[in-house]
Amino acid sequence: DAEDWRRSGDESYAKGDFIKALSFYENAIAVSPADPAYRFDRSSALMGLQRLVDAAEACKEVLRIDPEHVQAHHRLGSLLLRLGEVYDTREHLCFPGGSRPNPDDLKKLQDLEKYMANLANYRRNNFDAVFQEMNKNVDFGINYSPRLLACKAEAHLNANRLNNAMSTISLLHQDATTTFSDSKIFGMISDSYILMVRSMAELAIGNFDGAVAAIDKAAVKDPHSEEIAEMAKKVKAVSRARNFGKELFKNQKFSEASSAYTEGIGIFSCNPVLYCNRAACWYKLGLFQQSVDDCDKALSSLPQYAKALLRRAAAYLKLERWKQAISEYELLRREHPDNAEIAESLFDAQVGLKKSLGEDVSLMKWGGSVESVDSLDKFRAVIQSQSASVVLFGTSSDPVCRVFSPSFDAICAIYPTMNFYNVDTEEAPEVAEAEKVKDLPTVNIYERGRRVSELLRPTADFLDDSL
Repeated sequence: DAEDWRRSGDESYAKGDFIKALSFYENAIAVSPADPAYRFDRSSALMGLQRLVDAAEACKEVLRIDPEHVQAHHRLGSLLLRLGEVYDTREHLCFPGGSRPNPDDLKKLQDLEKYMANLANYRRNNFDAVFQEMNKNVDFGINYSPRLLACKAEAHLNANRLNNAMSTISLLHQDATTTFSDSKIFGMISDSYILMVRSMAELAIGNFDGAVAAIDKAAVKDPHSEEIAEMAKKVKAVSRARNFGKELFKNQKFSEASSAYTEGIGIFSCNPVLYCNRAACWYKLGLFQQSVDDCDKALSSLPQYAKALLRRAAAYLKLERWKQAISEYELLRREHPDNAEIAESLFDAQVGLKKSLGEDVSLMKWGGSVESVDSLDKFRAVIQSQSASVVLFGTSSDPVCRVFSPSFDAICAIYPTMNFYNVDTEEAPEVAEAEKVKDLPTVNIYERGRRVSELLRPTADFLDDSL
């Protein structure tokens, strides 16, 4: 019996068990689908679960059965307000019959209408004003409305704040938009607007196929929106320009590829991927300063964009701007410690800097191996190097030393600009005695003949961190 299910639902609802209440109310609806009362109860349980969009849809189901259901109208108006909806909200809040509309709700609606009008005004070019509006202490939906999150993300994208935009978009579920069927914003269906903003974001991070897919979905959902149709043209034009540029680059037509990327940049001027790709063209054409300039533009949107950092560092090398190249490669080295190409480029930059300062670089070799030291004279000579000298004191008869030795060899390969040496304390005891080495293995680090660090029985990780 539907009423039995309803009573069970009411009991669970009174105890705050909204999940059970929802299940009971849905059982009542299954028994008596034409009774609006059970659907109204279902909206109550959904509100208790903070599923506000679903609760609003449940109220709409009530009104499809009984268009004069006063409580459903008023509840729907209140829910729309909490969801940040303007369209039709006043009609439902002020539906005649029953109690008068809550004056606080009407005041909030007036504020919301003004708020949405301001956002519509500002979203084109006054991005700071959009953020100011978003930061106002409003409690009519900004925490519940995906479309308002999308509006904030759009403002970040237009203001070239890509990391902030992606952080905001991450708050939206990948597959969910609003699901509230009548929701609109800025004259567009809200689902379509959110998909349009997703498309802009995908384009900005270089997922061109994802951008086209999202804008196509938006156009299907809202085929009459001129703004979405215009955005679809732009997204597809940029995607074509990028694909054409990529193909030309593969065929070593670097000048033509740069023109294709320039065409895409003309449509979306803040796209870091297009700037980075064009920087690669300039590099191939020997236009290294232009390559740096385009990498700068890419990094202004995405400061940690590894590909742009790598290309800018390579251009710095060609321009012999050694300190900037070293700084860039050191940053990349920390992020990609196993990348031999980055390590070698860092070495080249360090050699270039030393040469520019008039220092002797004849002993600096890329990719050196651990060298054995078998006398005190040789030891004193090698630690005088201007590069850091890393010396392992150990012996093959010690099991701990035998275990550590391969790790020391591996670390040597990671730091090609340093000199690595091995002193067997049984074969050259005078070296260990001169350096007062007691524990094995010990690793000492020297700079210009001076010991700057002593590591007793280090692990490989500890040595790596120390270096």
